[in-house]
This record gives sequence, structure tokens and C-alpha cells, in this order.
Amino acid sequence: MKLTLKPLRLLLTGIGIIIFSSCGSSGKNDASARSGAGLNRQMPMRVEAVVVRPTMISESIQVPGTLIANEATEIHPEISGRLVQLNVAEGRFISKGALLAKIYDGDLQAQLKKLQVQLEIANTNEERSSQLLKIQGISKSDYDASVLNASNIRADIDITRANITKTEIRAPFSGRVGLKNISPGAYVTPLTILATIQQVDLLKLDFTVPEKYSSEITKGKSVSFSTEGSGKTYDAKVMATESSITENTRTLMVRAVVENKDAALLPGSFAKVSLNFDPDPNALMVPSQAVLPQARGKKVITYQAGMARFIDVTTGIRDSARVQIVSGLNPGDTVVITGLLSIRPETKIEISKIVNQ
Repeated sequence: MKLTLKPLRLLLTGIGIIIFSSCGSSGKNDASARSGAGLNRQMPMRVEAVVVRPTMISESIQVPGTLIANEATEIHPEISGRLVQLNVAEGRFISKGALLAKIYDGDLQAQLKKLQVQLEIANTNEERSSQLLKIQGISKSDYDASVLNASNIRADIDITRANITKTEIRAPFSGRVGLKNISPGAYVTPLTILATIQQVDLLKLDFTVPEKYSSEITKGKSVSFSTEGSGKTYDAKVMATESSITENTRTLMVRAVVENKDAALLPGSFAKVSLNFDPDPNALMVPSQAVLPQARGKKVITYQAGMARFIDVTTGIRDSARVQIVSGLNPGDTVVITGLLSIRPETKIEISKIVNQ
């Protein structure tokens, strides 16, 4: 029996040695793998960065505008009646007070003559009453009644003359007359537009600026503009601004006076207005790719003691390659510009190159 078991024990012993050897080898391999993975996790990511330094920038914006006449109005009659005269010189300049149209006033003239005759009689009666009052031929109340009658007639004469004046439509100011909308003989009312008149020897420019620039717009500030179809640049000076910001657009309405007198400039024309603001010598600029848009706001990644820090920032103006950081960064901060999508907060990073802006 002993001779039979001995080979079996040798066989089992050999199998045990083989299994032990393979397990030991596998354990060593797993330990090596874990050690390598740990080393990989500890290796810092190599990135490029820029150092934020104050830079002088000059900001300018371009906004749409509209040219308007210094004065402009529609010509309406004050009373209703038949048009007997029309002196609207279409497209021509007229002087203030020039007669543009005349409404029939024959009935008013007849009424005026009637009242003038009545006034003569009333004046005569007033004089007689005055003489009789001196000798106590009439009472004081009778004399007062004659005086009142004469005064009423004079008031009616003034009203009739005012109505006659309203039959004459005159130019309210000197300017260019537009196209007429009516012909002689037509019956007109105060709602009828006879023509338009605009004072075009002096033009104004209306435009809006975003709310953030409202403090930069002051009276006397110079602006430049150009119009469609013209290569010329014109100058204007701010004369006034609206008293408040428009709520739905968050813009400020600005009005400027055009300094260049040019017949090619017409009221209603579209204008491209250019505004230049004072340069900022302490602007902080970073490359555009360094700014990471977020659901709420924007961030940049900075290098701090070998770690990546995500900083909330507020941006300002842009140029072709850079963007201004209004808040969130300080001069001397190091901002990462490569590998941004692979970096997570608190990731270990290593600066491989400082790029000059």
C-alpha cells in the first residue's frame, strides 16, 4: 500500500508547486499594473498658458441711426371750407409766413361788415346814453346796457377776424415743401394734409447706444457717420440724450446735430454711426479660446500651485483674437489656453510653455 501512495503524493506536490508559482506571478503582475496606474494618475497634465498683464485698448462701436430734419411738420387747415387758392411749390424752399393756401371766406367777410355797421350804431347809442346820463335823462343801468352792447359787438368782430385769419394757411418756418396732396377747389377739413414742410438746412441724427455705454455719452461728444450709397464720412455732435433708458431694449436714445452741410443728406436716411471711446490703459485681455461658456456665465482656468482652478469671469469687448476680462482676474494671473476640455477642477497641471499675447 505504501508503494501505491507515494507516486500520488509526488504528483499532488508537483501540482501544488505549479499552482503556487502561477498565483505568485499573477499577484506580482496585478501589483505592477496598480502601481503603473497610480503613477499615471499622479502625472500632471502639460498645458500652455498666458500671464495676464494690463493692456491699453481703444473701444469703438457701430450702431444704426436715422437722419431727421431740424424741424418738420404736416400742413393742416385749422377750419373746414373750400380751397380757393393753393401756392404749394413742390420741392422748393419757402420763407416763414409765406401764404400756402387760402380757404373761401366770403361769408366771414360779409359777417364782418355787418358787425362793423352794428358797432357804428352801438357807438352812437353809447354816446347818446352818456349825454342823457349827465342830465339824468336815463338810468345808469340803461347806460351800462348800451356800453355792454358795443363791447359785445367789438368782441364778435375780433372773433370773426380771427376766423378769417384761419382761412389763410401760412408756412410755420422756412424750409423745403414736399409734395402736395390736394388741389384747388377741394373741400378740406382740419384732418386734411395739404403738404409737408421740413427745415433741411440743419439736420439731426438720432441713434441708440447700449446701456453699458450710457455714461460715456455726454453733450458735445463727437461722432461720425456714413449713409448708404455714399463713401463720405460726416461729423456730428451730441446735443442731448433721452432722460431714461428704454426698458424693452435697454438702450439710450441719443440726438446729435450734423455739422456737415451736404445736399446729398436727406431726412429719413439710414446712417451707420461710429462711436470711439477713451482708451483704457489697464484692460485685462486673454485669448478668446481661454473663455469657457457655461450655462450661467463664463469661466477661465487658472494655474495655482500646480492645480487647475476654475474662475468665474465677466467679459467685455472683443477683438479678432482676444476678449477683455472685466472682473474675476487680476494682473499676474496665469490662464490656461490649451487642453481645456480635458481639465477638471483640482486637476494637477504643469505649464509647458508661457505664450506671449
